Order: sequence, then C-alpha cells, then structure tokens
Amino acid sequence: MLTKRVKENVLKNTRRHDSDTGSPEAQVALLTRQIEELSTHLKKHKKDFHSRRGLLQIVADRRKQLNYLEKKDEKAYKALIKKLGIKR
Repeated sequence: MLTKRVKENVLKNTRRHDSDTGSPEAQVALLTRQIEELSTHLKKHKKDFHSRRGLLQIVADRRKQLNYLEKKDEKAYKALIKKLGIKR
C-alpha cells in the first residue's frame, strides 16, 4: 500500500495539472509504483499467493489503462512508457 507522501511524489511527475489524479497517465504511474512494491514484497515472501493474485489484477488494470491511452493519444502513451520504463 502506498502512503500519501509516495502517491504525491509519483503524481507530481506525471499529472496533467495541479489537481490531476484521474488521468490515465497518473493512474498508470500509481499502478506502476504499486507493482514495484508488490514485486519486492513477493521476492521476500514467495508463498504469499493472495498478494500475487492482487499483483496480477493490478498488472491487468495497468494494461487496460495503457491500451486506452494508446488508442486516445499515442504520443502521450509513448512518452509515458519511456518515462516509467515500462517494457511493451
């Protein structure tokens, strides 16, 4: 789970305007950060299957957001992929 401070730092780099939390770019950035944290958790706790299932759901949600963004604004999609270092 991300703390409020971590969320603010993540959003600061990717949001469209000052109060943006719902744009696809912001949501993908938050989901990417959650994926990173869960991945490190699962490296330590290999048998935590409930968290593994949650991780798969988050990855699927991020994929849906990225597909939407790719359809709507391909230029923003490519910039976001490059900025977050997501492999496609």
